[in-house]
Amino acid sequence: MSVEVRIDQGALLRLLRARGGIARRKLQQKVDRVARIAEAEAPGSMGRYIETDIQEGPRGLEGVITCTHPKARLVLEGTRPHLIRPRRAKALRFEVGGDVVFTKLVRHPGTRPNNFLARALRLGR
Repeated sequence: MSVEVRIDQGALLRLLRARGGIARRKLQQKVDRVARIAEAEAPGSMGRYIETDIQEGPRGLEGVITCTHPKARLVLEGTRPHLIRPRRAKALRFEVGGDVVFTKLVRHPGTRPNNFLARALRLGR
């Protein structure tokens, strides 16, 4: 008596990559873990703008984590020193030490890069 087993690679790949397949579920768990870390590492309210997705890439499934906050790029890459001038009003208004200050020009020192997405990826491994 002989037994023959044939494995259809295409069917196996479809099974693994299926919507509820084991590979997709495991990848979704890892992506969700990294996204939770990114939400915690993100400054201010930026963590609420983090979205996840599983996509079919050229080498298989890929987990994608995106921050859709309008200022995300400025936080990730940092900014150089720059001048801030009022757009519509005649002066800028802000508080310094509890006192209200009005000025026509602020020399912003710039910000250091805060790559919280890369840090979350390292911590989520």
